[in-house]
Amino acid sequence: MTVLLREDKGAVAHLTLNAPGSLNALSDAMLAALQDEFQRLEDDRAIRVIVLGGAGKAFCAGHDLKEMTRGRAAGDGGAAYFADLFDRCATMMQTIPRLPQPVIARVHGIATAAGCQLVASCDLALAAADTRFGVNGVNIGLFCSTPMVALSRNIARKQAFEMLATGAFIDAPRAAELGLINRAVPLADLQAETDRMASGIAAKLSSAVRIGKQAFYQQIEMPLDQAYTYTGQVMVENMLNRDTEEGIAAFIEKRDPDWQQ
Repeated sequence: MTVLLREDKGAVAHLTLNAPGSLNALSDAMLAALQDEFQRLEDDRAIRVIVLGGAGKAFCAGHDLKEMTRGRAAGDGGAAYFADLFDRCATMMQTIPRLPQPVIARVHGIATAAGCQLVASCDLALAAADTRFGVNGVNIGLFCSTPMVALSRNIARKQAFEMLATGAFIDAPRAAELGLINRAVPLADLQAETDRMASGIAAKLSSAVRIGKQAFYQQIEMPLDQAYTYTGQVMVENMLNRDTEEGIAAFIEKRDPDWQQ
C-alpha cells in the first residue's frame, strides 16, 4: 500500500496520509514518504500551495507505538533507534516551514501527539468541528517533548503546558480560540473550505508568497529592531520584482495583472 498519496489539482498539491488502519500513524515509512515528497515539492515551481490531509477516520494519531515497541529489541534497549526516529521526525517537521509553498493541514477525526505536532508545524490549518486535538503521551508515561516544540510556538505557554501535562483533548473550536488552527468548520464543508483557502492563495503572485513565507519565519525569531531591518530589505527585494511592479500598475489602472510567475 502506498502510505502517502499525491494528487495535483492545478497549482495545488493534495497529499493524503494513507494508512487508515493505523489512523495514519507516523511510521518509519510515512515519515520517509513525507520527507521525500516535501523535497520534491520544494523545487516544483508549478505547485503554489500544498494541502495535507488524512484518509479514513482520522488525520494522524502520532507515532506508530507498535513500531516503536519493536525498536526496543536492539541491544541498547532501542536508544539508537529512538534517537534516529525523533531526529527524522524533527527533520520532516522543520521542512514544512522551509518549503516555499504554504502548507494547509485539512484535519478531521483526531490529531494526537506527533499528529498534533504535524498540524502545528503546518502554516495554516482548517479542521472539522468535531476534531479532537491532544498531546496525550503523558497518559502512557511518555511526555510529548518533541510535539511541544511546535505546539508551544502556536499557542500560549500555560495553555500548551496544560495540554501536555494533563493529556486532555481539546475540540476544534477551542483549538481555533488558542490559535492551533485557523478555524473549525462543519465536516461536510471541510473540503470546500480548504479548497477555497488553497485556491485563494494559489491565485496570488507566487514569488511574493515565497518571499513572504520565508520572511515570516525568519523575522518572528528576531528582536524587534532586527526584524524591521530584515523585513525592510525583503520589501525592497519584493518591490524590485517585475511582477510586483505589474501588480501595482494593474491596481492603479483597475485591471487584472499580467503576472509571469
